[in-house]
Amino acid sequence: MSKLKILYAASEINPFLQTSKVADFVRSLPQAMQEKGMEIRILIPRFGLINERKNKLHEVVRLSGINISIGDDEKPLIIKVASVPNAKLQVYFIDNEDYFQRKSVFHDKDDKFYEDNDERAIFFCKGVLETIKKLGWAPDIVHCNDWMTSLIPLYLKTTYKKDPIFKNTKSVFSVYDSRFNHKFKNDIINKIKMIDIDDTKLKPLANCDYDGFLKMGMEYADAVIRGNHVMEGIENLFDEVKPQKTLSLCIEEGNNSETYYNLYNELAG
Repeated sequence: MSKLKILYAASEINPFLQTSKVADFVRSLPQAMQEKGMEIRILIPRFGLINERKNKLHEVVRLSGINISIGDDEKPLIIKVASVPNAKLQVYFIDNEDYFQRKSVFHDKDDKFYEDNDERAIFFCKGVLETIKKLGWAPDIVHCNDWMTSLIPLYLKTTYKKDPIFKNTKSVFSVYDSRFNHKFKNDIINKIKMIDIDDTKLKPLANCDYDGFLKMGMEYADAVIRGNHVMEGIENLFDEVKPQKTLSLCIEEGNNSETYYNLYNELAG
């Protein structure tokens, strides 16, 4: 039985929030890995659609209080936690009053894409790593799911690579079909920057769009999961970026747990 430590980062998980297949995948795979002896942590944003009272979320005071830099601004990080019903899994929620109190996910009531979704993604990615640091829990694998988590592999390969918590950590990035057409402002580059990150490392994001986020995850992750459901436009990105290691898998609930188990052990080994 493997005792690997696996961190899952995603924008959603059942039963707390579901807008796509990501929620089912992040619900089923961690439990399957836990049943195979792995130690699991799960982190998602605390979007305003998540009812704190109904889902019994409570703040973890010892983990809260960190400030996350977004360009020239600093935003306070609040960490909440809840248990997955009928499973021995805990979910940590990344929260911030400015970014995650809205009663919607990525679009407003008029279905307009939030202009600051880039900042929300940056805050989440940095917040995940800072939370894990404060936990003092060194993950062997960070499995990042969908575009909102795509900057984590970059940060692991640069700013956090010498940190004792992350020095041996490998990352996996799963690509989903969640395309948006919004183009962010050019200042996104400066918002993402941290220690050891210069403009050359952010070239994949030159167009400040959805494809750019995917390219970042694919460029810096140690393995990329390409679901067999992805659209042709996304498929073409694999020819452009050529990730180090790519697996084509059906991303559906309960499938491929043995494949992921072997992948995690291979990367950690």
